[in-house]
Amino acid sequence: MSAKKPVKKTVKATSKKKEKQPLKPRIAKITVNIGVGEAGEKLSKAEQVLQSLTGQQPIQTISKTTSKDWGLREMMAIGCKVTLRKKAADKFLIEALKTRENKIADYAFDDQGNFSFGIPDHTLFEGQKYDPNIGIFGMDICVTIEKPGYRIKHRRIDRRKIPHRHQVTREETSKFIAETFNVEVVS
Repeated sequence: MSAKKPVKKTVKATSKKKEKQPLKPRIAKITVNIGVGEAGEKLSKAEQVLQSLTGQQPIQTISKTTSKDWGLREMMAIGCKVTLRKKAADKFLIEALKTRENKIADYAFDDQGNFSFGIPDHTLFEGQKYDPNIGIFGMDICVTIEKPGYRIKHRRIDRRKIPHRHQVTREETSKFIAETFNVEVVS
């Protein structure tokens, strides 16, 4: 007598396509730059302004070329900059956008999803007062946006390019900034 083995019933799983959830953009870094065009006392005052605004020690930017018309020599210090990341970047961006009344022009966004804007006067920031010994300095703010997974672009071993489907677009960045920081993108 041979016992019959029970027949296993296979149930076909309904093939539901997994909906792809798009990766959300995030702020990779913010670079704040003050260009003064010359070394010396003016540059040290600009460094003081950047340090008081960001709380970090700025580094000097160096001229790459020589220009007699502008009085520049190669390797001459002509400005200073600070790079902010994570919470410090978010906090600074909120303060910087307040000086612009939470409005950014649509031409400020580039094709890689980054955006830049300028602030003509550092005294527009909250808590900053005019000091006749320092003067007034304007600055450029460049915000770099990326999605999770951009590490492959910067890693040391097995570095790769970011595929087009994974890159941040101008529209994604403007939508992200509008929703996250309550900013109006003006055309």
